[in-house]
Amino acid sequence: LLSLGTGTNSEFAKNYTAEEAAKWGILQWMSPIWEMRSAASSYMNDYYLSTVFQALDPQNNYLRVQENALTGTATTFDDASVANMILLVQVGENLLKKSVSEDNHEAYEVALKRFAKLLSDRKKLRANKASF
Repeated sequence: LLSLGTGTNSEFAKNYTAEEAAKWGILQWMSPIWEMRSAASSYMNDYYLSTVFQALDPQNNYLRVQENALTGTATTFDDASVANMILLVQVGENLLKKSVSEDNHEAYEVALKRFAKLLSDRKKLRANKASF
């Protein structure tokens, strides 16, 4: 399973005081609630999937690709400007150089190539079985 994330906002860790939040209306609550829901959904999906695949050799059967330190316009879903597209390409290229996890120090670039080969080999194996 190849799991592709849309990235998470590193600014999510912003703290709010009770006095500040007490003055918020419904609109001010929407942004932090949306950020928490999105982050929780991403983390929980990754946790559940990695747990399920733990018994099935997770290093070969499950790969989650996600940038967890997005900032600025890279976090917006509606900025398709040329400058932002160039920025997102750079984010992706930088992500390829990062380690998959603290436990797995393999770079995403290496892991994705290995994973693509594994998927290709399995497809060939299925095709050979189907021809009999």
